[in-house]
Amino acid sequence: MTTESWASLVFYVVAICLVLGALAVVLLPRIVHAALALVFFFFMTSGIYVLLGADFIAATQVIIYVGAITVLFLFAIMLTHHSYAPDSNPGNSQWLAAGPVAAVIGGLLIWVFSQARFQISTAATPGGVTDVTQSLGKLLMGPYLVPFEIAGLLLLAAMIGAIVIARET
Repeated sequence: MTTESWASLVFYVVAICLVLGALAVVLLPRIVHAALALVFFFFMTSGIYVLLGADFIAATQVIIYVGAITVLFLFAIMLTHHSYAPDSNPGNSQWLAAGPVAAVIGGLLIWVFSQARFQISTAATPGGVTDVTQSLGKLLMGPYLVPFEIAGLLLLAAMIGAIVIARET
């Protein structure tokens, strides 16, 4: 098999896992299992980014969504008293109306993407730097170092404030 066919095979496997993870988030009856399926979904999304060559976005996806937001969801879920109940993620009674709407939107998306002509350019940028992560690192650790550090301190202060507020209740 050629490199291109391997990449296509990996893409289809990751895409199928991505769809299955999204369905698991919606359809699993226990909210804790749905949150863990969300972690799987975020990892598969970062896999798509890796296949597209966007390694910085893939790493950001894992660090921010898997590492921070999903952990926050899991802590919030675990603090509720009925998170392990079999009916902690109840189904919606509107699924009969949602099914045809989702089918129509899916059909429209398939039609639009079948009509579109995408062109992906791998040409080097005018500065000669093709690695996005390297150029972002040079910007963040060069002229934007002080604003980057200030943003980190503001986030730290917000986290400490949230902890203090949560401890008071």
